[in-house]
Amino acid sequence: MRATVAEFGPVTAARIAELLGLTVAAVRRHLDPMVAEGVLETREPRADARRGRGRPAKDYVVGSAGHDALPAGYDDLALSALAYLAEVQGPQAVEDFANRRFAALEHSLAGLEGTVPERVQALVEALAAQGYSASSRPAARGTAAEGLQLCQGHCPVQRVAESFPQLCEAERRTFERILGTRVQRLATLAHGDHVCTSFVPLEALTQNQHDPQDDTVATATGDQTEGRRS
Repeated sequence: MRATVAEFGPVTAARIAELLGLTVAAVRRHLDPMVAEGVLETREPRADARRGRGRPAKDYVVGSAGHDALPAGYDDLALSALAYLAEVQGPQAVEDFANRRFAALEHSLAGLEGTVPERVQALVEALAAQGYSASSRPAARGTAAEGLQLCQGHCPVQRVAESFPQLCEAERRTFERILGTRVQRLATLAHGDHVCTSFVPLEALTQNQHDPQDDTVATATGDQTEGRRS
């Protein structure tokens, strides 16, 4: 019904009923909850469209919540823009864009203090607020490789990251700078896994120890490999 309103709106309940082959009463039973949820909105008909006596029928249009749920071409637009950027300016331009994308997150958590678990929790909360469905859990307890798993159950830019892994790598490096420790990516939605999973060791690294390219953290335990694609 939302799609019908999007295609024909502004449209009355009577017209929707005619288009869908339903009764007006049945249509209204669906329309009223959708208006209450912000999926649809009502508006008064134009003055030149009012006919006859009595209260004129209201028109229905798609509301902001309804537009959010309808298919959008943002992924296609982003993919085209990055492909053009890579073609015209070269791969480094895509990396620069990826780094800039996470600059706001890094800035918001600059100077983060506390233990590694406390810093991870602050990062989890910041990611959750941005729609990443983030969480953390202990990993490899009681072993030399004890740490935390940082999980992201949703990625708003998953489809774009599938074609441009620079986004995932820039995110990982940003996590390292925020947390002050090595971050090893174990699984990503962009690679077909069901969740993005990163391993964060409990010990903080000094500047000399920190090497973003060194991902040699042991991953033999079952806790650390949870979330990796079979």
